[in-house]
Amino acid sequence: MSIPKYQELSGKVAVVTGGGGVLCSTMALSLAEQGMKVAILDLKIENANAVAESINAKGGTAIGVEANVLQLKSLKNAQKVVSEQLGPCDILINGAGGNHPKGTTSKPHLELEDLTSNEELTTFFDLDPDGVQFVFNLNFIGTLLPTQVFAKDMVGREGCSVINVSSMNAFTPLTKIPAYSGAKAAVSNFTQWLAVHFSKVGIRVNALAPGFFLTDQNRSLLTTESGELTARGNTIIDHTPMGKFGEPEDLTGTLLWLCSKGSKFVTGVVVPIDGGFSAFSGV
Repeated sequence: MSIPKYQELSGKVAVVTGGGGVLCSTMALSLAEQGMKVAILDLKIENANAVAESINAKGGTAIGVEANVLQLKSLKNAQKVVSEQLGPCDILINGAGGNHPKGTTSKPHLELEDLTSNEELTTFFDLDPDGVQFVFNLNFIGTLLPTQVFAKDMVGREGCSVINVSSMNAFTPLTKIPAYSGAKAAVSNFTQWLAVHFSKVGIRVNALAPGFFLTDQNRSLLTTESGELTARGNTIIDHTPMGKFGEPEDLTGTLLWLCSKGSKFVTGVVVPIDGGFSAFSGV
């Protein structure tokens, strides 16, 4: 492991939900590099264990824990494992989330002919309420429940933080994905609410708002099998002033700052990490 930059984080316990994914596994590794003990929570235990093993192989301390962020019993079981093996949680990263096709329209705009088309289109009027609810629950309830379980460990202790993962969609909704955009807007709003609610017990609450990063969930939407950009991928790059997708490591600097003493008077903020996307009007 590299020499820690934030010495105050050494020995603290971090819990990362969705830790088996591309972005959250990178965040987990960055926390471990600071000497933190990291619990990788994921619905797929094999993914959680793989990340934990890679951290341990580099000299860090990590465990994989199976957890469903939509089930309170599952989270309480995970909290017990973390507490027994690593200690009480100091930093919670609410990284679990995602989209679902049933909360997505086929086209960015509704046109008159879509209502009589013989094509298999999903218009706004065809959105599956169960699909929309799943996306909302995964992102919002999947942030609320882990915080209820793990933030209890933090009350009245110094240097504790909750870091949520919002999105650029929370600032300006993207076409085609109303459920995901609405859910991430709820995460941003909840971040501010919770920051105020926890302000008297020593817990800071902030959020990262990633721009566009290639992950397993969106790769097929943004790139072709040959690696070329799709039409949607090109639109995103054209609206990102830095002209590229983010790399997972681009999140870690802001993450560590929000966990450290350097941000001890910062709470209730949602930080864009987007290559300028949120600053660009399109013209």
